[in-house]
Amino acid sequence: MYNIAVMGDLDSVYGFASLGLDVFPAGAQDAPELLRKLAEGGYGVIYITEELAALIAEDIERYAEQRLPAIIQIPGIKGNTGAGIQGVKNTVEQAIGSDILFGSEPAGEGEPR
Repeated sequence: MYNIAVMGDLDSVYGFASLGLDVFPAGAQDAPELLRKLAEGGYGVIYITEELAALIAEDIERYAEQRLPAIIQIPGIKGNTGAGIQGVKNTVEQAIGSDILFGSEPAGEGEPR
C-alpha cells in the first residue's frame, strides 16, 4: 500500500496530519531533495502547495510521465493561484483529447456559452 504525503510551508500543511497524512514542511532549498526521497520512498500521492510547486517546477516535471507518484498541487495558506486546477485540466485534456472540465471548446450555433 502506498502512503500519502503533503509538502509545503508549515502553516499550510500541518492540519493534514490530523487526517493521517504524512506532513513534510519544506522550503525551496530542501524541497527538491525531499520530493525525490518521497517519490522513491513508497509515496503514491504527494500533495504540494502551489507556491512551493512553482519554485521546484523542473523537479516536479521529472515525474510527469511516471504513473507514480501522483503529484497534486493544492492551495496553500496564502490562497489559490489556480495552478492546481490548471494542472488537473491539462492532465484531463491530455488523457481525453479535449477540455471536458471547463468547456473551452466553442459552443455550436444556437447553443448557450
